[in-house]
Amino acid sequence: MIRTLAVTHQGEVLMDKPLFEINLEDYKWIWADFSEPTSDETILLDTYFHFHPLAIEDCIHVLQRPKLDYYEDVQFFVLHALNETTLSAEEVDLFVGKSIFVSYHLHEQVELEEAWDRVVKELHSRKGWSGGPMLAAYTVMDKLVDNYFPSLYMIEDELAELDSRGGRESVEELLSQVFDVRGRLLKLRRTIVPMRDLMYRILNSQHIQSNAEERMYFGDIYDHLLKLTDMIEADREMTADLRDSYISLNSNRMNSIMKTLTVITTIFMPLTLIAGIYGMNFDVMPELNFAYGYPLVLMIMLLLGVSMVLWFRRRGWFK
Repeated sequence: MIRTLAVTHQGEVLMDKPLFEINLEDYKWIWADFSEPTSDETILLDTYFHFHPLAIEDCIHVLQRPKLDYYEDVQFFVLHALNETTLSAEEVDLFVGKSIFVSYHLHEQVELEEAWDRVVKELHSRKGWSGGPMLAAYTVMDKLVDNYFPSLYMIEDELAELDSRGGRESVEELLSQVFDVRGRLLKLRRTIVPMRDLMYRILNSQHIQSNAEERMYFGDIYDHLLKLTDMIEADREMTADLRDSYISLNSNRMNSIMKTLTVITTIFMPLTLIAGIYGMNFDVMPELNFAYGYPLVLMIMLLLGVSMVLWFRRRGWFK
């Protein structure tokens, strides 16, 4: 589907006018949004806009790394939107020229809808839209980056909950959840870090035709990406700390179990020795004919066991 937004030189806004009815020279600038385009619609990138074949090829063959290419009077941006369900990246391509702005995406993007509505609102406001294609591109980028925050905030809440639940669940289950969170953080990092590098290149590029105000807007996006990167690194460190804490907790539990078993074994060792001695099948054993031998041996074993328990408790082995 292709939808268009055209702004005349007099400031009039025309919506959803077919591309073949638009003569670019008659308009101040236009925005054509290719959403889930068909092959016939994709051909218009060449036959109508005459974009470079390499840029068109990058649009068709997904998933490209976020980048910026220069083609004569057009800047070509490859951006990544974030799928909130899978945390996987989805490509969004932008063509920005002096009087044209084309967005191309194979999946429906909520961020593009929000950016479209914002630009339309600005164009119909009393102040009007003082910018053009570059500010429209900024709006799209800003919405894409803003959509990264909710997923990261959700992960941070999950980490806080994991931190508070330590000790009340099995270590294996907690470790499984921690590694799941680390995997999702890695997915976010693979999306956000390349976008941060791209925004840095945009800010320092001499080829992009933008004024100081537009660069200030892009600088704001770059600051958001820096914040996101710092949050991801902090969260990754937190998962590492949680992992080490859980492993340490598991080791302490195992040490406690082994300590308890060792104490029990130590108490029964002399008792087993006594039982072993009197369990030998020798004919000449004087104690076997003693009338009170059996209760006496049991008493000795009981006193010996109680004495060892009291001694171990005094030494602090049961703490």
